[in-house]
Amino acid sequence: MSAPATHNFDALILGAGAAGLMCAIEAGRRGRRVAVLDHADRPGKKILISGGGRCNFTNLHCRAENFLSQNPHFAKSALARYTPSDFLALVNRHGIAWHEKKLGQLFCNGSARQILDMLLAECAAANVQIFLRTSVRTVSRDTGFHLVAGDQSTRTEFRAPVLVIATGGLSIPKIGATGFGYQIARQFALPIVEPRPALVPLILDPEDQRRWGDLTGLSTEVVASTDDARFQEKMLITHRGLSGPAILQISSYWQPGEPISLDFAPASNLAAPLLAHPQRDIARVRAALREKLPQRLADRLLELDPPAGLNNRALETWDRSLHHWQLFPAGTEGFSKAEVTAGGVDTASLSAKTMESRVPGLFFIGEVVDVTGHLGGFNFQWAWASAAAAGRAV
Repeated sequence: MSAPATHNFDALILGAGAAGLMCAIEAGRRGRRVAVLDHADRPGKKILISGGGRCNFTNLHCRAENFLSQNPHFAKSALARYTPSDFLALVNRHGIAWHEKKLGQLFCNGSARQILDMLLAECAAANVQIFLRTSVRTVSRDTGFHLVAGDQSTRTEFRAPVLVIATGGLSIPKIGATGFGYQIARQFALPIVEPRPALVPLILDPEDQRRWGDLTGLSTEVVASTDDARFQEKMLITHRGLSGPAILQISSYWQPGEPISLDFAPASNLAAPLLAHPQRDIARVRAALREKLPQRLADRLLELDPPAGLNNRALETWDRSLHHWQLFPAGTEGFSKAEVTAGGVDTASLSAKTMESRVPGLFFIGEVVDVTGHLGGFNFQWAWASAAAAGRAV
């Protein structure tokens, strides 16, 4: 039997997604011999499906406050040294047309394919080698890192003094997400913050599904909140529960067994026109509610929680209840529907400046790290920023 093929590089990067490709570009530009390895048959699958196929590639208002982590300060260094303007300059240099949709969210005018093609072109210019359909079986470390890919008949070995883990999280397994990055962290005794689905629809219990399920497809603006966060955006009622931007956002903060609070009429006093009117009846209450909310939702809320009376106190109490409506989700739609994974490699074991772990030469970047962005381009910006930090250090 012939000896397995062995490839030697200055840096190996596991994962050909947003973070992995960006890290390879930065390291390759510095003259490093870089290889990117991925078990998938093509790179950047998550890039291609993001933003409805148009890739929400960054957010102009990116700050550390837009990220969830056990260490809320960890992301500051990387985000400060590679900003949305830096990535936008790269986009502009490649002539990719873009637009701001809302709240600082930047999208391609055309296809997300343009962002992937840009990254691949930059990799080629930096002499980065990309190995697809390369399933790494073992990772070991002696004087450097030794990776073995393939089975006995197709065994290939890779060696380098530096290994960067950019394997992503557990979200959307149908496009190839795995927990391999966490496995490597555990192998080298690095702590993990338990991964969980984030930016994910919430499921209601059977009783609440019966109350709301026939309103499937109805969308309305709400403020969704927990004790730790609040978001004012659209909510969508589904046949199993709740979705839409407001719910996806709050899902990252929601904990099982806890309620979420919904304000159905942000910044509106529903009782005010009723209190000012000398004649009061339930028809007038319904009309006031329909002025602010979709008709079917207004009728359902009135059916589930009518005012206890038509005097001032009862109407004011009823108004408050519509601003603080509590629901207890039964769970989430899980990793299959989650846009990202919260939790991951504990930042306490990583350098905020370089993303290097306490194991010399071993780096973790992107979604595999316990840094999770809000909806709206923030997770891509974390991918670019953490990747640049590592790529400039390897």
